[in-house]
Amino acid sequence: MLVLLDALTSELSGGGYTANQTFGYSAAKLECAGVHLVGARVAGQLVGIGGVELQDDGIAELKRFFVMSEHRGAGVADALMAALLGHATAHGMNLLRLETGDKQRAAVAFYRRHGFAETQRFGPYIYSETSICMQRSLLSRDDR
Repeated sequence: MLVLLDALTSELSGGGYTANQTFGYSAAKLECAGVHLVGARVAGQLVGIGGVELQDDGIAELKRFFVMSEHRGAGVADALMAALLGHATAHGMNLLRLETGDKQRAAVAFYRRHGFAETQRFGPYIYSETSICMQRSLLSRDDR
């Protein structure tokens, strides 16, 4: 898991973001915050990770979503997203939100494909000019 967290951090810093423009949780912070992590393996190798942090008021936030570049486009990210959506829904969350960077065009497109829409910046991202915040309802149409 640490290798993938380091790879994500490296990809973001190599993508033109400063340390102040990345908001990723360390492994210790993921554990301390009680983030539910899921992983995806191909041929026994861990190739993707993602987490969801259950917060107050029925809100959950995606954390540290990453798939190794050579496994992108093969359904790994879709499987991770399905598992995280399922976890958040099973725990009574109403809204799932996330933050990504303005240079992460493929990530933004992926999240849109999964029903996320851009929203106002929230929490620690409010003053981050490079942050794009997105959210999607977890309520069924009947619950809205």
